[in-house]
Amino acid sequence: MGQGDLTNAEWRRLEPHLPASGRRGGRWSDRRRVINGILFRIRTGIPWRDLPSRFGRWKTVYERHRRWSADGTWDRVLRAVQADADFAGRIDWSMVSVDSTSCRAHQHATGARKKKPRVLKKGQCPGTHRPDEGLGRSRGGLTCKIHLAGEGGCRPMAFLITPGQWGDAPQMIEVLKRIRVPHPEGGHPRTRPDHLGGDKAYSSRRNRRYLRRRQIKHTIPEPKDQRANRKRHGSKGGRPTSFDSTKYKRRNEVERTINRLKNFRAVAIRYDKRAYVVHATITVAAIRLWLRP
Repeated sequence: MGQGDLTNAEWRRLEPHLPASGRRGGRWSDRRRVINGILFRIRTGIPWRDLPSRFGRWKTVYERHRRWSADGTWDRVLRAVQADADFAGRIDWSMVSVDSTSCRAHQHATGARKKKPRVLKKGQCPGTHRPDEGLGRSRGGLTCKIHLAGEGGCRPMAFLITPGQWGDAPQMIEVLKRIRVPHPEGGHPRTRPDHLGGDKAYSSRRNRRYLRRRQIKHTIPEPKDQRANRKRHGSKGGRPTSFDSTKYKRRNEVERTINRLKNFRAVAIRYDKRAYVVHATITVAAIRLWLRP
């Protein structure tokens, strides 16, 4: 077992949630070796062709990752691993925080076709991802942004990829809608945390209205301009927002979650052209964090 490979205990937790057979009906051989190759590439960020020979043919590892990225296998595995953690009581629902981070795009991540893809068969590139592939141009060059919701144990619950220049507040609702942790015994998945934390970038009437409608308590500071505007309108400006400074100190948990994710070099720097492959790369890194004790 090499550095960063799955341990026996981690493999026992992951294996039941993987597809049982290949596309042609035969069983895949050495699935653990292939997945360790995917993890090695995401951790180091090396080109697929430079994978060490101990993981087998590089093209096999790459095609497995690309195929499972396209058909949503990695998303299903992440939900299943989260469900196991929730059943074991390892998810801290008392505080979920939201934040975002920017990732520089490598020159190899550019040049994807801008033509809207047609709808293809299962296992191929889906026709529903963003036409711009989640890339935005700023002073620092091409970047993409990861909008993340993390639980109290510093593990990602859900995330969203957008171009780097997109704001944080408009993406908060979409990120929260992606929190879906199934119950092993059946029933509706859990989608609502007990409390939500965020910095002042997430302060907006739309976001607060959404949180009140879903009965989610929240700690989001109000910026000075919004506070002044509310006071200027008098009684029509609405009531002052509540703020718990003690709970706000826990917002560092989502920042630590982002730091743990960006320890994977292929997450810190975007190397993939297609948005759905980038999404799956971050999903695999999240799965790796959930598998750790």
